[in-house]
Amino acid sequence: MLLSGVLAVGLTACGGSQTGAGQPEATEGQAAIPDNAALIAEIQPDPELSAALPPAIAESKTVNLGSNIQSAPNNFYAGDGTTPIGYEVDLAKAIGSKLGVEMAYQDMAFGSLITSLQSGRIDMTMAAMNDTKERQQQIDFVDYFSSGITIMVQKGNPEGITGPDTLCGKNIAVVQGTSHQKFATAQSEKCVQAGEPAINVTATDSDTQNQNQLRTGRVAAILNDLPSAVYISRTANDGNAFDVVPGPPIEGGPYGIGFAKTNTALRDSVNQALSSLIEDGTYLKILQSWGVEQGALTQTAINGG
Repeated sequence: MLLSGVLAVGLTACGGSQTGAGQPEATEGQAAIPDNAALIAEIQPDPELSAALPPAIAESKTVNLGSNIQSAPNNFYAGDGTTPIGYEVDLAKAIGSKLGVEMAYQDMAFGSLITSLQSGRIDMTMAAMNDTKERQQQIDFVDYFSSGITIMVQKGNPEGITGPDTLCGKNIAVVQGTSHQKFATAQSEKCVQAGEPAINVTATDSDTQNQNQLRTGRVAAILNDLPSAVYISRTANDGNAFDVVPGPPIEGGPYGIGFAKTNTALRDSVNQALSSLIEDGTYLKILQSWGVEQGALTQTAINGG
């Protein structure tokens, strides 16, 4: 498990290492970072939702939020290397403001998030995790975004990859424990059944590792979710490192905020808070600021995947 630390995310504009009213300044090569501090600061806590929180959270006014902080623009570190940012982080702050609590981030390997929920180490997870029927057997979800798998290749697409069927015989990289890995395994089996060579799938703990492998040509492609692939292809090396293979997302579906099956009180409070943010327009403004409004939902759902 990769545990980088525990990072408190405030409810309103932060000071210290941050610039302006809110977000830390972008480093060279990063896209401009949206500053939604003022928007989030306007959110007023809902007393009824605060009262419905689990007693321990209501008392501490803190939700321990587990994530895998390495997937821009969903969640990643600012130029200071310690502050989580991204559209998911802004949504989490907004939900926290509506509930009257602070979101305290724990950065860990993606594959450990569900077990950490089940053991009570964290209260919820928000990490671009697909809400699937299989995962619903283990945890509950509140859906907050719609995405799908996208293929990312070197700039200019030197391997001529045009879709999943052209991955046969190629080296590709995925993040361990993701739906990308499951899809790649199934696609490799399809290749073999069609008389084509299998896909050589490398699974790592980090999308950053996968990008480095793609840059150096060790793999021909990496699988990523739509918002991450679009953001990375536009920003890495000023847009000169990667391309996204055109076409609709593969196996499209919702991202879900995860909760232990026993934590229905927090699940329902977060669901209602998010629904309120959708209704008043805050949710869409946050997504628009990060350029990912194509994944916006018009209403929330519990276990809608």
